[in-house]
Amino acid sequence: MRSLFALLLTVLVAGSQPARAQESAYPTKPVKILIAFPVGGLLDAVSRIVGEKLSVVLGQQFVIEARPGAGGTLATSAVARAEPDGYTLMMINDNHALNPSVFKNIPYDSVKDFAPIGFVGSAPLVLVVHAGLPINSVKEFLDAAREKQGAFTYGSVGVGSASHLAGEMFAAAAGVPMQHVPYRGGAPALNDLVAGHLNSMFNSAVVAVPHIEAGKLRPLAVTYSSRLDVLPNVPTIAETGYPLEAAYWFGLVAPAGTPAPVIARLDKALAEVLAMPEVKKRLTDMGAVVTPLGSHDFGAYIGTEITKWRDVIAKAHLKFD
Repeated sequence: MRSLFALLLTVLVAGSQPARAQESAYPTKPVKILIAFPVGGLLDAVSRIVGEKLSVVLGQQFVIEARPGAGGTLATSAVARAEPDGYTLMMINDNHALNPSVFKNIPYDSVKDFAPIGFVGSAPLVLVVHAGLPINSVKEFLDAAREKQGAFTYGSVGVGSASHLAGEMFAAAAGVPMQHVPYRGGAPALNDLVAGHLNSMFNSAVVAVPHIEAGKLRPLAVTYSSRLDVLPNVPTIAETGYPLEAAYWFGLVAPAGTPAPVIARLDKALAEVLAMPEVKKRLTDMGAVVTPLGSHDFGAYIGTEITKWRDVIAKAHLKFD
């Protein structure tokens, strides 16, 4: 019996050695990072900056793949079902915490089906209008919206998104009805806003600033606790009399069951990337706020965000089709 036990133990140890060796050598091939919204938007921009530097730190290419659709659940479902080997990751955003309250049935659990790697940061929203409109302040914005009697439009990256909820909460607080126009991502919404097909949008500073600088959009207020360095002359929306905070956020996750050594290696590499002065400058110059969190703290943050938005949606009595 002792000989048999020793043989079985030897086989088990030998069988585990290749897997452990593979984990310690990770990554040995390109890594895919899925995003749930189209190319050209905020999530794409941030993911490419981070992925580019992860490639340098870990010595393998990190490829960004956009799979938009179904309010972000299409890509998220694919990652939840992916092999938990560290070669399929996802840069999630605020929709990850919103979707459990927006959709009645989603084919994954936003907490149980994912292994947090690390939080990157957030992008406060900016209330912007098309530059062709004679609107230069929040007061003038609300006056114009009242005059339109519900026909004044604001775009969003999709139903139940932070940009949608910011618009709903602002309209409710001001007592001014507006027409919500949802899009499948930030890029198509921004294109229509710049072209003048939309009146306004709560958009991220990351993608709005270049168009503001080009004179195509006009910023009226930021939905953050303080003014942004990149837009120092734009007041917070609280300064205009409407205390509202909303931001997109982004962080890296893997499928649940991904080996702990792989998560730890990715966590460490992401922290190294976010500490790079050039990365911090690129993100900050775009209007993002870099606030790195490790795997454990990011997991806690996701749980807090799910609870926060569930309460906001319930208190506002928002209903989604």
